[in-house]
Amino acid sequence: MDLKDIQNLIKFVAKSGASEVKLETEDVKITIRTGSEKDKSETTYIQQLPPMAASNPQMVTQQAPVETQQAAPAKEATPAAANEDSKYLTVKSPIIGTFYRKPSPDKPPFKEVGDSVATGDVLCVIEAMKLFNEIESEVSGKIVKVLVEDSSPVEFDQPLFLIDPS
Repeated sequence: MDLKDIQNLIKFVAKSGASEVKLETEDVKITIRTGSEKDKSETTYIQQLPPMAASNPQMVTQQAPVETQQAAPAKEATPAAANEDSKYLTVKSPIIGTFYRKPSPDKPPFKEVGDSVATGDVLCVIEAMKLFNEIESEVSGKIVKVLVEDSSPVEFDQPLFLIDPS
């Protein structure tokens, strides 16, 4: 909600004759109270709920174009990469969590690029809510590419590995 929307809301409440209006969204909580008929004064309270949302609004608008500029080159490179990788099977994350290639920090990775995998072999571990979930291969083949860095967050259905089934 921007400043112009808030100003329009204040004007609307003042004209409507309502004594109090409360509006809550995910990031803003607004309470508008109008005084008595004799007083005709307005009191407006605006509260940003998350502490991070209280930052300068101009910073938010400056960050958005940077993200779209970074995303555009990736989209251009995707069709070429998709054609190369179309012959491989993709192992995707079944849950949201943190991706780990090793069972513990002092152990070697479960599988490296070039390793052969059989159905049921553990490829990695994803930690979600203090539980470590082993991700097993559903196909036999050879690992061609690891698509995620160790100890990085992953989303549901995010590609993790490319496997050549031949």
